[in-house]
Amino acid sequence: MPYEASVLRRAARRLEEERERRAGELERRRAEIYRTVPRIAEIDRQLRGTVPKVVAAALRQGSDPAPAIAAVRTENLRLQSERAALLEEHGWPADALDGRPACPKCRDTGWVGASMCQCLRTLCTQEQIRELSKLLDLGEQSFDSFSLEFYSASPWPGEGISPRENMEFIYEVCLNYAHKFGRFPFRNLFLAGAPGLGKTFLSACIARTVSERGFSVVYDTAVNIFAQFEEQKFSRDRLDAEEARDETRRYLGCDLLIVDDLGSELTTPFVQSALYTLVNTRLMAGRRTVISSNLSMDEVRRRYSPQTASRLEGEYRVLTFFGEDIRLLRKERMC
Repeated sequence: MPYEASVLRRAARRLEEERERRAGELERRRAEIYRTVPRIAEIDRQLRGTVPKVVAAALRQGSDPAPAIAAVRTENLRLQSERAALLEEHGWPADALDGRPACPKCRDTGWVGASMCQCLRTLCTQEQIRELSKLLDLGEQSFDSFSLEFYSASPWPGEGISPRENMEFIYEVCLNYAHKFGRFPFRNLFLAGAPGLGKTFLSACIARTVSERGFSVVYDTAVNIFAQFEEQKFSRDRLDAEEARDETRRYLGCDLLIVDDLGSELTTPFVQSALYTLVNTRLMAGRRTVISSNLSMDEVRRRYSPQTASRLEGEYRVLTFFGEDIRLLRKERMC
C-alpha cells in the first residue's frame, strides 16, 4: 500500500510533532513536581547515578560487581516505591514521570522494523482523506448518505427496468467494491452515463471507503491527468517536467486511481496514447482503477484507440447510469 511521498511526509511530521508535544508536557510536569516536592528530584538524581558508581568502584577493586549491583537494585526499588508514594500523596499518578510512548508497539517511531506501524498508517489515511477532500466534497458523501428517492421507479424507455432498480444494483456493486477492495471479483469499474446521475458521488464514496481501509487512493479529473502526462513529455522547464513526472508516477503507482469525467478533455493522438499507457500499465501491475465518463462504451470506441477500448471492455465492469438529472430534480424541489 504505497502512500504518496507528500502524504507520508505530512503524517510523519504529525507523529513527530505529537512526540515533541508529549515530551514538552513531560518536562513541564517534571519541573512542577520537582518544585512542589524537592525530595522527588533528589530521588531521581540518586536513581540516575547509583549503578554507574557502584560498577565503577567494583571494577577498580577487581572484585565481582554482582553483589554490589544486587544491593543497588534493592535500594533503587525502595527509592522508586518512595517516589510513587510521594507522587500519589501530592495528587499525581505513580507513573507521572515515566514518559511512556503513546504507541508501545513502535515506541512512537511509526515503524516496527521495516514495516509501517498502525499508528503512522492511521495518520497517513487521515492525510490522504484530507488530500482527497480538496477535490471531492467528502463531508457528506458516503455510502450511508446515498439516497434512491430521486430515481424513478417507473421503467426507463429502452432499458426494461427502472432507474431505481438499476441504481440499487450499481450501489451494491460500488459498496462491495469499496468494502472488499482487492478481493472483489470486479477489479476495475467504468461508470458511464449522462451528467447528474450520481457517478461522481459514488466515486467519492469509493475513494473515502478505500482510503479509510488503509489503501493509497488518487482521484483526479481526466483533464488534469492528461495535462500532467503532456507536461512531462513536452515541457522545456526542468522543474515543471519533474513535478509532472511525480504526478504521473502517482497515477500509475497508487492502489486505486479514480479518473473523473473521461471524455471532457480535448482528445488528441497524444491523449489517446496517454490513456492507453495509463490503462495498460495499471492493468499489467494489477492495480485497480475506477473511471467515470459521460461517454457510452460505443462512444469510447469511436473516440479512443481500438486497443484502449479493448482493454476497457475486457477488464472493466461497465455500470451504465440512466434516469433524470438528479441535480435538476433537487433544484426543482428546493424552489
